[in-house]
Formats: sequence, C-alpha cells, structure tokens
Amino acid sequence: MASDMNAQPESLKPESGLPASQVYAFAAFALLIGLALGYFWIGAKTAPAPAPAAVPATAPPLGMAGMLPGGHPKPTMEQMKAMADVKAAPLLEALKKKPKDAKLLAQVAALYASTHQFKDAAAYYEKSLAVDPKNVTTRTDLASNLYYSGDADGALRELQQALKYKPDDVNALFNLGMIRYKGKDDAPGAIAAWQQLLKAHPDLDRKPVVEKLIAEAQQPKPASKN
Repeated sequence: MASDMNAQPESLKPESGLPASQVYAFAAFALLIGLALGYFWIGAKTAPAPAPAAVPATAPPLGMAGMLPGGHPKPTMEQMKAMADVKAAPLLEALKKKPKDAKLLAQVAALYASTHQFKDAAAYYEKSLAVDPKNVTTRTDLASNLYYSGDADGALRELQQALKYKPDDVNALFNLGMIRYKGKDDAPGAIAAWQQLLKAHPDLDRKPVVEKLIAEAQQPKPASKN
C-alpha cells in the first residue's frame, strides 16, 4: 500500500500532541496497514514506501486484540487521521504554490491512504487525475481507495479506464480481478481478468499467486442451506 513513511516519526511529536511511544507505534501500524492493502496495491506507488515488493496474502499479526507489537494500543481512526493531517501539512503547503502539481496531489493521496483515510485519499487522487488523466498508476490507486471506501462499481470503472490507456497493466488487471471476485462476487469476470494478466505477462513473478486465485475462483460454490 503506498505510504509516505520516509519522514522520521519524531517530526510528529510537537504538532500531534501524542507521546513519542505512540507516534512510533502509529508508524509501525501504518506499515502493517500498507502490507495488508498490498493484496490489492502491487507494484510501484506514487509516493515512496519501504514496504516489500512481494504481495502478502495477509498482514503480520497484531498480537493481542487491539494491541500493536510491543504492547502499544492500536490507534483509533481519529488518531490515524490526526497523524495523516500532520504529515500532509508540508505537502498541502507546497500545493498552495503549485495547486496543479499532479505528483504532489498523488503524494498527499498516498499519505491519507496509508492511514485508512480512503475517502480523503480518493479525493486527492481525483484531483491529480484531473491534471494528468492518463496516469495509470494514479488511476489504479484511486480505484483501490474507492473500493475500500465501499464503492466497488466506481473502482471497476476506474480500472477499466486505466486499461484503456494501458491494456496490459499488471496492477490494473490484478486489481480488476480481485474487485470483481471479492467486491462483486463475479468469479467468471475475475478469472477473465487474471487470465488476461497471465497471457500478457507469462513470466510474472506473482504468477503462482494469480494461478491460485484462478483455481479458487473456479471452484463451485457450496450449495446454500435453506
């Protein structure tokens, strides 16, 4: 999942009003979020992130319910939003001078996405695309944030638009399959997207993951119990 994790967490201490230990815990939690979202967000992002390139099926365990590793309490969404606002402040200040900077807008979007502020992230991705509509990476990221905001149809529309610009895009094809499968219960549509992905990229490093998903989607659904 894209996130702006390069900035040192100490820079949050004066403005956020949070204890240093919690700030560090939040940074760790943001990384876990990034790994979890990586199941949809694969490949390069619009903002740099230290997350590994491989797509994990699940995020690392948080340990005890509601706790981060090290015994820190899991941050609330309000706290994550506050942290995102603080980290976004310098980028938003830069946007005052360059309001149509597509890269800056996408960086702000990625920052909000990294803290689960998906609607805020989507809004900034949309602003970035208004400047640079053919940016497939940004459009694919927008689709992911729309999906996590509950708008699976909007996500599919954005992915289909991205594929008009780049029909063999790895991320767009993979995510198209995932959202059809998980968001719309459309196994045939998901299989078609993934098969198109493997046809376009026969040497894909994540080929076993995609093949496993295809096999799963091909399994007949168990009969419902009345």
